[in-house]
Amino acid sequence: MWYNSYGDNVKDIVNKLIKLNKSISTMESCTGGCIANAITNIEGSSEVFKFGAVTYSNQYKIKMGVNSDNIDKYTVYSIEVANDMSKTISNYTDSNYGIGITGKLNRFDVNNPYGKDNIVYISIYDRDNDKYYEYSIEVLEDSRDKNKNKVLELVIDKLNSII
Repeated sequence: MWYNSYGDNVKDIVNKLIKLNKSISTMESCTGGCIANAITNIEGSSEVFKFGAVTYSNQYKIKMGVNSDNIDKYTVYSIEVANDMSKTISNYTDSNYGIGITGKLNRFDVNNPYGKDNIVYISIYDRDNDKYYEYSIEVLEDSRDKNKNKVLELVIDKLNSII
């Protein structure tokens, strides 16, 4: 279970955000709300967590504000689209931090056959400094759950160092 491994670190992030009077929102694709779930499992998260969107389809990424030209040019599985997702959700919710995640978790996508398999792109947008923190991770575990946890672990580690 994620909480046993990551709960204290997520609690630290929530407490830092509360102390700094900062907020965070997420737009996740392949992780299916895993990051939002980890944050909202922490008592007091309602003070800092504004919104979580799970945008599996390109259509809803675009409806939320992701630039369709970037999807066409770089593929939906790219750091450019992750950056669009993180900035879009930050602006949409007026949050200090936005997290955008897109990628493939051991699955070929017939609707988006391009882009690298088993790579997840993560963008953390710091709106106050107009800065992107960009990461990617190879996910080769045998289950989606294990791969989501690998992404969660990386996001938590990076958030702790950014905030």
